[in-house]
Amino acid sequence: MIDMKQRTVTGCSPPLPEGLPHQGRCLVMGILNVTPDSFSDGGRYANTRRAVQHGLQLARAGADLVDVGGESTRPGARPVPLAEELARVVPVVRELALANVRVSVDTMHAEVARAAVQAGACIVNDVSGGLADPSMAATVGAAQVPYVITHWRAPSHEMDRHAVYDDVVSQVVAELHIRVEAAVAAGVQAERIIIDPGLGFAKNAEQDWQLLSHLSALKETGFPFLIGASRKRLIRTALQAHGACESGSDERDAATAAVSALAASAGASCVRVHDVRSSLHAVYMASAWASGGRRAPTGLPPAPPLAS
Repeated sequence: MIDMKQRTVTGCSPPLPEGLPHQGRCLVMGILNVTPDSFSDGGRYANTRRAVQHGLQLARAGADLVDVGGESTRPGARPVPLAEELARVVPVVRELALANVRVSVDTMHAEVARAAVQAGACIVNDVSGGLADPSMAATVGAAQVPYVITHWRAPSHEMDRHAVYDDVVSQVVAELHIRVEAAVAAGVQAERIIIDPGLGFAKNAEQDWQLLSHLSALKETGFPFLIGASRKRLIRTALQAHGACESGSDERDAATAAVSALAASAGASCVRVHDVRSSLHAVYMASAWASGGRRAPTGLPPAPPLAS
C-alpha cells in the first residue's frame, strides 16, 4: 500500500514525472477541445485542420503541453461513440506531435489513450481517474507515460447529484488515494502519477473553492497535482458574487489567470487553461514571488515548426 504522506518533501513541490518538461515553475497546459459541444469553445476546433492550427497557436503562446480531448465533460454531456472519439483525436495528436508539440490526450477510454500514445501523445489525462474504463490504468502502465488521475464520481450527465460531501477536502483526497492505489496495482509507476481534484466534477462552486483554499492537502500527498479551473462555473459564480459583469471569456480568462497564480504559489505542478498567455504570465509572477526575484522564470519556448 502506498502511504501518500510518506511521499511528501517538506517545503518543495513534488517532482514531475519523467517525460514532462521541467521548467522550474508550474507548467501550463493548453486546452484543445476537438468537440462540437464543449461548454466554452465547442465546435470551434471540430475539424482536424482548425484543431491543429489552434494547437500550434497554443504552443507558440507558451503552452508546455497541449491537451487534446474529443469528448465533452461539461455538465449534462452524453458519452461519445468510441470510433467517433478516435476519429476526432488521433489525427490531431499525430499532426501536433509531428510538429514537435508535447501533446496530452484527454480521454476516459483505454483504446483512445493507447492510440493517442502511439500517435505521439506523451501523457494521458483521464478525468475519470480510471473509473470509466477498468482497463485504462493497465493500458497507461504498459505505455509507460505519465498519468493524470482526476477525482470523479459519475458521468457528466449525472455528476451533479453526486456532489454530496461531509468534508469535501478530506473525502476528495481519500478517494484520490483509492484511485492511485488501483492504478499502481494495475501497473502504473507511482512516479508517473499526477493527481487532480476534479473541479466541477461532482462538485458545486462552493465545494470547488473549498478545495482551492486547501491545496496544501493535495501537496501533502507527495504527488504533483494539476488544477483545471479555466472558465468553469466556480469562476463565473465568484465574479457574479462581487457584482462583476461577466459577459464573455475575456473576463473569465483574467480571473482564471488569478487562480493560476494562486495555485502555482500553493504548489500546483500544472494548470490547465484555455488562454495560455495570461496564465503563463501568472505563473511567472508566482515563481518570481516565491523566489523573491532571485530566479528568473523560464522564458517562452521557441515556436514549433509548422506542420507541412
